[in-house]
Formats: sequence, structure tokens, C-alpha cells
Amino acid sequence: MEPAGSTDLWCWRHPRAEGAAGRCIGVTDLRLDPRRARRLAHRIRQAARRHGLPRQAAVSPLRRCRDVGRWLRRWRWRVTVDPRLRELDFGRWDGCRWSDIAWAEVSAWEADLLHHAPGGGESLAVLALRVHGYAADAASFAAPRIVVTHGGWINALRAVPPGTLQVPAASWPAAPRCGDLFRHAIGPA
Repeated sequence: MEPAGSTDLWCWRHPRAEGAAGRCIGVTDLRLDPRRARRLAHRIRQAARRHGLPRQAAVSPLRRCRDVGRWLRRWRWRVTVDPRLRELDFGRWDGCRWSDIAWAEVSAWEADLLHHAPGGGESLAVLALRVHGYAADAASFAAPRIVVTHGGWINALRAVPPGTLQVPAASWPAAPRCGDLFRHAIGPA
């Protein structure tokens, strides 16, 4: 018998990174306060105990997720770094203040949210392929079911089902708060 919640992918958004406010942050690797990393790792550890989940997690290669994984590793968890968990690459926008990005460029992305590559980076469709590839592996037990990842990654899982042809910008959900958990069913209950 599987533990409660074992058919879910447990997606934790990383803690708030330093210097992110007002900026377009995708693959820009910002510093994370070690206390925030430890607090989230502790919450993950508690949830795993409470729900009988294995002591293993996968984290994005970006520091704001990797630092949480370091704490889990100190507590003898098996932690893997998986590049499929990284945030959307915003190309030349990445790290810029939103106010410095031309509104016409943002409007072009909103007009074709799924296929337009903001800042010449990566499209949401490409991110969704990474996300759903990871979820498929987790469903087959080929990947950990506890992940520390990013808001855009979680939203792609929530709002872009496989086979989606278009995503209206108006329907895109607000990003989960830093440190929040999103559980996504990946297998039979």
C-alpha cells in the first residue's frame, strides 16, 4: 500500500530570493537567505514525515532551490539536482527591471503566451514540455515526487495540460507565494 499522498507530485516553490522585487527573474541565479532555505527545508521534512513520503527530493539547479536541497541533504535526504525543474529562461529580459522592458515586447508575449519566447529566451510551450516530462517520470517512480522549483514551473504544471494549443494571458494564474506547496495528482488515487 502506498503512503497517503504518494500519487501526488509535491511542488514547493523556493523561498523569496534577495533582489527579485520588481525584476523579471527566470534563470538569473539570485542569492537566498540561508535562514529561509532552512525554514522551507524543515517544512518539507515535516510534511514528508506526516504523509509518509520517502526522504528524497529533486531541486532546480538554481541557487534559490539548491540551497533548500543542501539543508535536506544535511538531514540525510537523497537530493538530486534536475535541470528540468529550472524556471523559464526570459532571454535578454532575465534579471531586468520590468519597468525597463518595452511594453510592446510584453504585449507581444501576452498575445501568444504559449509560443512566444519572451526576451528571445524560452517559450512557455518549451517549459511545459520540461514540466510534463518530469511529472511523467515522477508518476513512474523514475523521479522524486517532492520537488523544490519555481513559480513559472508550477504554473505551467497547473495551467498548461499536455496538448494545449493556446493559453490566454488573462487566464494565467498568479504565481504561488514563495515557500508554498502545490500538490498535483500524477497517478491513480
